[in-house]
Amino acid sequence: MTYLQFHFVFTLPAILALRMAGPRLERRDGFKATLSLALIALIAFAYTTPWDNYLVQTGVWGYGPGRVLATVGHVPIEEYMFFVLQPILTGFWLYHLIWGRLADRLGPEPNTQPSAAARWTGTVGYLAGALVGAFLLAPEPTRYLALILVWACPVLAVQWAYGGHHLWRLRRLVFWAVAVPTLYLWVADRIALALGIWHISERFTTGIAPGGLPLEEALFFLVTNVLVVQGLVLMLHTWGVEAVRQLDLPAFAAPRRTGSRAPVHAEV
Repeated sequence: MTYLQFHFVFTLPAILALRMAGPRLERRDGFKATLSLALIALIAFAYTTPWDNYLVQTGVWGYGPGRVLATVGHVPIEEYMFFVLQPILTGFWLYHLIWGRLADRLGPEPNTQPSAAARWTGTVGYLAGALVGAFLLAPEPTRYLALILVWACPVLAVQWAYGGHHLWRLRRLVFWAVAVPTLYLWVADRIALALGIWHISERFTTGIAPGGLPLEEALFFLVTNVLVVQGLVLMLHTWGVEAVRQLDLPAFAAPRRTGSRAPVHAEV
């Protein structure tokens, strides 16, 4: 299987299925949801491109002979496609949770209050993760793990400094929005590794691989989905999307459970 065929088997069908089964939104919310997803995909592409090129250039990972169409810089064009397709896949799943039938179960517990302590604990925790990553850069067996931490943790810290009190209250939504696509991509990645579409350097990894999936690969898909989900939730919240703000307010939970949904006019 080539890298392009991987997309036709794993990423594109999942995106198409989520899109076709997608929730119908009011026109204003649909516009904000689409624009937010486009911006997150654009940011992901811009932020990941130099990092990914560095990893391929330094041999942290590579691709099997004849598995890619062409490269730009050091990275295959199929990899650039992944920078955009993964946020779309995870974003569509998040929108199912926000506007779908499970939404009423994903808000905060009634007694959960905005927590400045949680906000700054999360911020400091991610900054500490970045420092740990910087410390682990020198030893070769922890190089890939360290590069993930120093790349992702500063952005996660910024997200929590900006809206960690919202993320803490919406942690059930964030958890399920991250968990499902992450598990799916873990399985897809494990299959791709087994088929030799891409390979991870034993020299720059810890050698810990539960079920054959390197720890670093599992962490990569986890943190990238956390970045996407938290970024979208904060963006939609900031833009005043009512469905997200309702999930963040226990006082609005009861009416939602009775089925008082707003009329719908357009799809995402």
